[in-house]
Amino acid sequence: MKHYRFLVSVVVIGLATAWMFISVGSALAQRDINRQFVTAPSIGIVTVYTAKKILTMEPGNPDATAVAVDGKRILAAGSLDEVKAALGDRKFAVNDTFQSKVLLPGLIDQHLHPFLGALTLSTEVISTEDWVLPGRTFKAANDANEYISRLKAANAALKDKNDWLFSWGYHLLWHGKLDRKTLDAVSTTRPIAVWQRSCHEFYLNTAAIKALGFTEEAMKGKGDASTMMNWEEGHWWETGLNLIMEPLLKVFATPGRMVFGLKQMVAYLHQNGVTAYMEPGALITPDIWKLYQPILGSDDTPFYSYFIVDARSQVDDGLGLAESLAATEKQVALAPQGKVSFIPKQIKLFADGAIISQLMQMKDGYTDGHHGDWMMTPENLDQRAQLYWNAGYQLHIHVNGDLGLDVVLDVLERRMREMPRANHRTVIVHFATSNEEQVARIARLGAIVSANPYYTVGFADKYAQVGLGPNRADAMVRSASVLKRHIPLSFHSDLPMGPSAPLNFVWCAVNRVTPSGRVAGAEQRIGVEDALRAVTIEAAYSWQKEDELGSIAPGKIANFTILDQDPHTVEPMKLKDILIWGTVFEGRIFPVPRENRSQEGNTVAPSISHGQMFGEHAEKGDLHAGCPCEVAQIVAKAITGRVVADIPR
Repeated sequence: MKHYRFLVSVVVIGLATAWMFISVGSALAQRDINRQFVTAPSIGIVTVYTAKKILTMEPGNPDATAVAVDGKRILAAGSLDEVKAALGDRKFAVNDTFQSKVLLPGLIDQHLHPFLGALTLSTEVISTEDWVLPGRTFKAANDANEYISRLKAANAALKDKNDWLFSWGYHLLWHGKLDRKTLDAVSTTRPIAVWQRSCHEFYLNTAAIKALGFTEEAMKGKGDASTMMNWEEGHWWETGLNLIMEPLLKVFATPGRMVFGLKQMVAYLHQNGVTAYMEPGALITPDIWKLYQPILGSDDTPFYSYFIVDARSQVDDGLGLAESLAATEKQVALAPQGKVSFIPKQIKLFADGAIISQLMQMKDGYTDGHHGDWMMTPENLDQRAQLYWNAGYQLHIHVNGDLGLDVVLDVLERRMREMPRANHRTVIVHFATSNEEQVARIARLGAIVSANPYYTVGFADKYAQVGLGPNRADAMVRSASVLKRHIPLSFHSDLPMGPSAPLNFVWCAVNRVTPSGRVAGAEQRIGVEDALRAVTIEAAYSWQKEDELGSIAPGKIANFTILDQDPHTVEPMKLKDILIWGTVFEGRIFPVPRENRSQEGNTVAPSISHGQMFGEHAEKGDLHAGCPCEVAQIVAKAITGRVVADIPR
């Protein structure tokens, strides 16, 4: 996504060909583990969890009613009698907590962006879809009137006249034109900063511009940055963000807000049953580990946070090929291990721009005449892909447009011709627009797909009207075509580009129903079982972690998501409404707080003051509270690729 560079910044404060493609090792061709038992050193008394039904995601043993756990490992799965027989003389205790529930392997969001999600969802969310957060729901604003009305209500609800109003989720196609004049009509005295839905643009009102000390003259003569801003409209985008980020982040990305946002994200992922995610393209310093470890690495955080290194930033920073490989290996070597850790020998590369900004590279262009963008030029992509491929890395390549996909597949074909690798598992990331010939090439080249099924549901209606036209819009995310060619398929949210709710991914892929109530690309709908695999075993396979995660089988980690209903038996349109009771993580039970299990009674959350929500300082032990300038500098360094002490005030 084109937002990635921005995302990385916030985090740091913030694909064998026909001749070689075989499915050996694929999660689609698993061994028969029916009622097997793993002998392992006993940690203590074995716990046997019983359930109404256990969906194992293991073809040889698809259903069970009991699972034995020793510490954080699964020992056996089957009927209660079969599990007891497998345990033999081992001591065990039966736990019937889930007797009326349905257990799944712990749900996985194949990729999201934790800190970007934390910061966006700690603002006044006025977006294109509902956002159901712990204890508070932000309803969608569907047109310009709704948007401005919500913004005014948020302003009125802030009691402290000195408080900034920060909002995220605005999009031109839904909410109409936004500029400084519009924001001044909301308030001439309160500083207002609106973060666009793609996270690549900011809008400021006059009060915010004055509060930050910006002048029109200081915005001039700054190269490309000065061409990507509009002073009169209070609008900065892409490289133009370099002109405002460091001062803005001092008041936006405060330690208190960051800590609050991360803790909220932990609760948000947990209420949606997530037990593991990966951030692709992380650029993390020791400073960010200091923030992540006490929160994401906490003993009470019931999921894994995995990261892989970003190669685009190395291009932007002017690193040569040898320097890039060394920098990648150093970053992984210096990172902690365990619950919060880098996945070694995997790298994130980028092709074209973001779908939300309609900057993906399209073979037939856009209906309104605008053009897409490259995040890495095809030449840079080819060079870096060759570098990391030859070093044995698994490639994860961000691509959204069909022209971008052609470039990616050409790169992969060159790699396979020059240095063939079986089971390389190159991941086509996002996979927004494509054609059937390209899907066939993906299969021939031995790549796998991690798609965002929300794209079709969230954007097909608008993109059919503007930019893509109905045929290309409705065909976004060709999941059925991928599965027809036996390509491993996983799903992700790309939080905050889509809600991190795996059952919602399942709902989107199975139904493909847009907000207007129509089905977009009915021929691309897939079955419930395939959709569930995409958020369990296939997601784990995309990380090369299928031997540990993604299914309920002896020897794997005891991560489960507990549901009130069986996804196979509910009406397809109700899949996203299945109640998530909680999770089991590494053998420990983590119920979702009762108030977060049901959305009944949740209303649009009122605005509250920065002090009320985030506290005047970060909590002791989470992040040094007295360093807002230092924190902002860390974020700005990540966003702009340099220290920005010379940013105009």
